[in-house]
Amino acid sequence: MAEPRSQVSASVPQNPLGFSASEATVEMDPVEYTLRKRLPRKLPKRRNDVYINMKTDFKAQLARCQKLLDGSAGHREICIHGLGLAINRAINIALQLQAFSQGALQLAANTSTVELIDDLEPEDPDEAGEHLTRTRNNSAIHIKVFYPSV
Repeated sequence: MAEPRSQVSASVPQNPLGFSASEATVEMDPVEYTLRKRLPRKLPKRRNDVYINMKTDFKAQLARCQKLLDGSAGHREICIHGLGLAINRAINIALQLQAFSQGALQLAANTSTVELIDDLEPEDPDEAGEHLTRTRNNSAIHIKVFYPSV
């Protein structure tokens, strides 16, 4: 038989902000802090790396990838990187490139988890509030789009 709801919720640690146990002892009202998300640590930037985001137009990102494969540089492969919400867009771009090439391009995908750091800054600088940081994990995908060797 299932446990009563009050006992189940009592056994779950209450830590809505994701801080470690040592940081959770600080009395903090999350409304008094501003969340600043740091940029993720990027992989080494090569000429054939494309980082996909949700702010840039889809057609522009697709055209950039196509230009890298067909342009004067004539890369035999490109690597498309997508993080979080941009994973679907990265997959879609890779599949569109494969469809436009009529099957000449092949895909190889790898997934990973990226650790991201957020800063919590007090909204009132006059108060002696601490700057807090928290870490969180986010999914990432890395798709190698390449012409197979003949």
